[in-house]
Amino acid sequence: MLPAKTYRERLVRLLERGPKRPSELSRGAWWRAFGRTVGELIDDHLTDRAAVLTYYGILAIFPGMLVLVAVVGLLGNQTAIDVVQDIKNLSFGPTADIIGQGVDDVVKSKQQAGIVAVLGLLVAFYSATGYVGAFIRAANAIYDVPEGRPVWKTLPLRILITIVTGLFLALSALTVAFTGRLAVRIGEALNIAPERVKTFDVAKWPLLMLAFALLMALLYWAAPNARQGGFRWITPGSLLATVVWIAVSGGFALYVARFNSYDRTYGALGGVIVFLVWMWLTNVAVLLGAEFDAELARERAIAAGLPRQAEPYLPVRDLPKDRVVEEPPDI
Repeated sequence: MLPAKTYRERLVRLLERGPKRPSELSRGAWWRAFGRTVGELIDDHLTDRAAVLTYYGILAIFPGMLVLVAVVGLLGNQTAIDVVQDIKNLSFGPTADIIGQGVDDVVKSKQQAGIVAVLGLLVAFYSATGYVGAFIRAANAIYDVPEGRPVWKTLPLRILITIVTGLFLALSALTVAFTGRLAVRIGEALNIAPERVKTFDVAKWPLLMLAFALLMALLYWAAPNARQGGFRWITPGSLLATVVWIAVSGGFALYVARFNSYDRTYGALGGVIVFLVWMWLTNVAVLLGAEFDAELARERAIAAGLPRQAEPYLPVRDLPKDRVVEEPPDI
């Protein structure tokens, strides 16, 4: 057995001799990483972990939506109604009804908008930090590293990630809502030509996908207790997560629209089940992207000379107390 600190020092020296980024890997290494990613979907229990993330996500998303609608409602009931309608139009199947039920009361009660915004913000923030904490645990399992960071490091990290993610989601929601009559009214108020408003209506989608990939790259870098050689704006895993998320969302929406078996099976709860399944598929895609980045990191370590089965294959940021690891040969 080898002290974890000694193992980390040797691993750092070993990795300095290997590829510094995924683009330096061979095509075979990429295919091996992708194959292991699919296998680790089961071995790392990513579907179960996605269910945990879905639980925390549901607790956070509806209070967050109430905050959005309440804040917009302060600008006028008609504006809030337009935002809600635009979000409903972009939803698929019974999900639109689920979204609408939670916000209609806020739109109708402008006097309580400020109170709802504050309470919703507190509930959403608390639930979102739970989501980030669950994601950190999942990321550590994906990278096969222990959590050695003390609470005075992990707690501010969770809060910071939550704030950044919340700002991204709020801006994304407002960007998505900037559609139809609302977009026309805002464009007129800002003296923006109608042609430019229509151009933005089309261009916002690829920009949102790029922003989603950037957010995933940030999560993948910050969450695990593993040194990854610096932050990269876009990673292969974040791109994979974005593509998989778009594909499964589109496929699931098509399935719901064509077959609509959830209403026949679950009755009045069909819309709730559809929304939960979509949230779960989203989190599976997010974790799959993290797994792909981790397996590419493993391939870089293998190319540097680390045995294939050695773990961890990246040096940890903070060492757990009194931890030892099995010493792999030739390291």
